Amino acid sequence: MALNIVIMAAGKGTRMKSATPKVLHKLAGRSLLSHVLKSCEPLAAAARIVITGHGAEAVEAAVAADGIAFVRQMPQLGTGHAIQQAVPALVGEGTTLILNGDVPLIETATAKALIDACAGHALVLLTVDLFDPTGYGRIIRDPDDGGVLAIVEHKDATPEQRLIHEGYSGMMAAPTAALKRWVGQLKNDNAQGEYYLTDIVAMAVAEGLPVLGIKAGSETEVLGVNDPVQLAQLERAFQAQQAERLMRAGVRLADPARFDLRGTLTHGQDVEIDVNCVFEGEVELGDGVRIGANCVIRNARVGAGARIHEFTHIDGEKPGGAVVGEGALIGPFARLRPGAQLGAEVHIGNFVEVKNSTLAKGAKANHLAYLGDATVGERVNYGAGSITANYDGANKHRTTIGDDVHVGSNCVLVAPVTLGAGATIGGGSTITKDVNPGDLAVARGKQVALTGWTRPAKKR
Repeated sequence: MALNIVIMAAGKGTRMKSATPKVLHKLAGRSLLSHVLKSCEPLAAAARIVITGHGAEAVEAAVAADGIAFVRQMPQLGTGHAIQQAVPALVGEGTTLILNGDVPLIETATAKALIDACAGHALVLLTVDLFDPTGYGRIIRDPDDGGVLAIVEHKDATPEQRLIHEGYSGMMAAPTAALKRWVGQLKNDNAQGEYYLTDIVAMAVAEGLPVLGIKAGSETEVLGVNDPVQLAQLERAFQAQQAERLMRAGVRLADPARFDLRGTLTHGQDVEIDVNCVFEGEVELGDGVRIGANCVIRNARVGAGARIHEFTHIDGEKPGGAVVGEGALIGPFARLRPGAQLGAEVHIGNFVEVKNSTLAKGAKANHLAYLGDATVGERVNYGAGSITANYDGANKHRTTIGDDVHVGSNCVLVAPVTLGAGATIGGGSTITKDVNPGDLAVARGKQVALTGWTRPAKKR
């Protein structure tokens, strides 16, 4: 039997007090609607339909993908009216699953349970026991067999009905053919003058179709977002879930209440993460990695045994866009930008910025330096205050620094330039020409001296 998935995403969300459509507000770095769509991905749907209305163009552009159809609800006259707009797009005679675009944490397993229970012949409602059911439609059950008789919207409920704590989540699975028939019979004779989808429960009961109520596994699954307070509460609830999952997998979090994951985090064994760290995009941490407090890491791979000190910012821009090698020491107050590829045991110290550069094993830039568009060899020592001048105002140029080069403090390497292996650059120099291997280069003002001097070997 064909499965249709319909996601209602037309609401304005006036209590958000924002021009952004409600379903596009972010939870853990992704829109509310994208969370719902991701939960639906494993379900074999013949049609996925998103109902848009307020900010329709922005919503459709944000989640446009192959296999998603859009229908518009203009004006917005209730949930039943929304489904009426989707009826022409429904396919087959099987099951239609109806979800809410502003209820982002619905689990795939819960959605599948609704579909399985419907099986094309029963109306199945997702319900939840709520401590405070204000605003939710109340589930009215048969006192004899517990079957669902009706859903009464909060605005239309009597004082006695408002004492019921089992609420309707706004999500259901219905036989497609019956759903088409029912929504065509909806009327708007209620306090709000709207067409309520919940009225189809009474129609199903009148026809003798089974009406089932399945309770959600947790209240978090069915919480919607109507204002910034609810959005923040849901964010913390979701982050708490992710923190618990990581800790149960062996990651040690200094304080799970001060942890944010806005993407995916894969990890090895014996990983430690201090407080107030934010992980975005795709992040991979190897065995024994230590992350200091107040770090932001986005789209990066960190090798085994590496230490990311406090207040470090790493942004690879795209997956794998920044790499930290095994045993490397980064920070504090370091910045790795897209294209930073650091080898094993590299040291990047405080107030050092690396962009689109590779540093080979053991290279060090310990303070107050910039490396952009550079290829740096093994065991290079890059002095404080030194920079690669990689941009001439029109084009980017590359700097190549050979193995065992020593760059003194306050140097400017004007690209394109190559420093041969073992060369030494005197402090305060501006280098505009290639330096031969082993040479000492001192370039200050208009005086340039290139000699065959060789730096003395280190004492053992």
